[in-house]
Amino acid sequence: MPTIYIAGDSTAAQKGGGEWPMAGWGEFLQAYVSREVRIMNRAMNGRSTRSFLAEGRLTDLERDLLPGDFLLIQFGHNDQKLEDPLRYTEPHTEYRQNLKSFIDSARSREAVPLLLTSVSRRRFTADGEPDPQAVGLYPQVMREVAVETGTPLLDIFAASQQLYRTLGAEASMELFMHLPPGNRPNYPDGIADDTHFSQAGAQKIAALVAEALVESVSQSAALAGLQPYLRV
Repeated sequence: MPTIYIAGDSTAAQKGGGEWPMAGWGEFLQAYVSREVRIMNRAMNGRSTRSFLAEGRLTDLERDLLPGDFLLIQFGHNDQKLEDPLRYTEPHTEYRQNLKSFIDSARSREAVPLLLTSVSRRRFTADGEPDPQAVGLYPQVMREVAVETGTPLLDIFAASQQLYRTLGAEASMELFMHLPPGNRPNYPDGIADDTHFSQAGAQKIAALVAEALVESVSQSAALAGLQPYLRV
C-alpha cells in the first residue's frame, strides 16, 4: 500500500496539545483516504523550503520514501519572511530551485511528487475580495514549476481563496484562530491569527486538498495508483 507524505509548514503540521484548538490540514487528510493508506505528516511549524532542507528534514524523509509513495509539497508562508535569512527564499530563484529539489528527491526514489500552492492567508482587499497577494509570488512560482517539471499541481491557494470568497470576510474568521481574551487557558490574552487554522478550518482545507486530489487523479497518469484509495 502507498504512503502519503506531507512536507510543509504550520498550515499543514500536526499541532501539540498546548496549541489546541489550532490545527493543520494534514491532521484531517486521513478521513479522505482508505485506512490502508498511511498519512505521514512531516510538515513542521515555522519551516520554509530553505529551513526544511537545511535541517535535513528532506534527507530524513528520503530514508522512508518507497516506490509508489506520494509526496505532497506545500511551502511559501515562511519563504516570504524577508527579515529572517534562515527562512527567506527569493521566489523566482531559490524557492524555485528548492521545489525542484523536493521533486527530484521523490522521483529518484520512484515516488510521486505533488505540488500544493500555499493555503491563502485570510486577507481581503478594500472591495471585499480575497487578496491575490496574500502569499506573495509563491503560488504563481509553484504553478510555473509544476509546468516546467511536469509535476501534478493542487492549486490550494485558488481553492482556499474561493472558500473565503464564498463565506465572506466575517464568516471566514471561523476558519482561523480568532479567540477573545479568557476564552482558552492556553491563549489567556486571546488571539487574532489569519494564517493558522481552527479545527473547523483545518478540516475544510483538508477537504479542499482531497477534492483537488480527486480532480488531479482523473487528469494525471502519475496519480493513477492513488485512485482506488480516495474516499471523496
